[in-house]
Amino acid sequence: MRHVLCLVAALLAFTSSSPSMAAEKLKALASFSILADLVREVGGEHVDVTAIVGLDGDAHVFQPSPRDAKAVADANIVVVNGLGLEGWTARLIQSSGTKAPVVVASKGVRPLQGEGEDKGKADPHAWQSIANAKIYVANIRDGLMSADPAGRADFEGNAKAYLARLDQLEAEVKAAIASIPAKNRKIITTHDAFGYFARAYGMSFIAPQGVSTETEPSAKDVAKIIRQIKAQHIPAVFLENISDDRLMQQIARETGAKIGDKLYSDALSKPGAGAATYVDMMHNNIAAFTKALRE
Repeated sequence: MRHVLCLVAALLAFTSSSPSMAAEKLKALASFSILADLVREVGGEHVDVTAIVGLDGDAHVFQPSPRDAKAVADANIVVVNGLGLEGWTARLIQSSGTKAPVVVASKGVRPLQGEGEDKGKADPHAWQSIANAKIYVANIRDGLMSADPAGRADFEGNAKAYLARLDQLEAEVKAAIASIPAKNRKIITTHDAFGYFARAYGMSFIAPQGVSTETEPSAKDVAKIIRQIKAQHIPAVFLENISDDRLMQQIARETGAKIGDKLYSDALSKPGAGAATYVDMMHNNIAAFTKALRE
């Protein structure tokens, strides 16, 4: 019996003194799935990450519930995109009463401005440029280090390793775009989510909807785009995982443009669907572009 009691005491002492077993994970809450993936990459084993707007969800039109307010209240750190993407976060955070620090991942990004009806609005889709995604990673790293100083070395190491992966990803994207004939680097997407990608990598995107999915395009807007597709011989239209595809199907029928593979703009996919992480998402999209636009 004495031997058993000594063994139990030793195990209890080990459990209480072992950092890996005693340390409680940081509860990190991201506003949508792409941010959640970036937080997971930087936070590693130190964080439990959840997203308010889940996989294949549209953060533009999301309506938070009391359950979401509780998730914010329980979080140790909250990460949002900013740039007007989640117009609902300020009210949600206030109503939750949380004291958790709020990290704005896009802090330091030079925002693009919308055009037409979106004039004067910032384009919130900054993550579509990998250079901007690196800014997101740095902001997330700094926020996690501030919230959990004990994990500083791991956060720095994880961020450094992930930034190296993003460097490789950007090289792959540039090489893929270079393989597409310059005259073919024009496409139609459901909403205007790829402005930063266009600016960074030399493609042209046209969209019936603006930088948000909250408003429906008018018949006049759609007719204008159809004329533009025909006049410029735009080869392909692409559907997004967060959008209703009926309008794009109509545009494809009326112009003869082919429909490319599904794109992921504002949300990641379920596991196994091709875009379960940010890196997978970018690989998926560039593969869709090259498949449809190469001659």
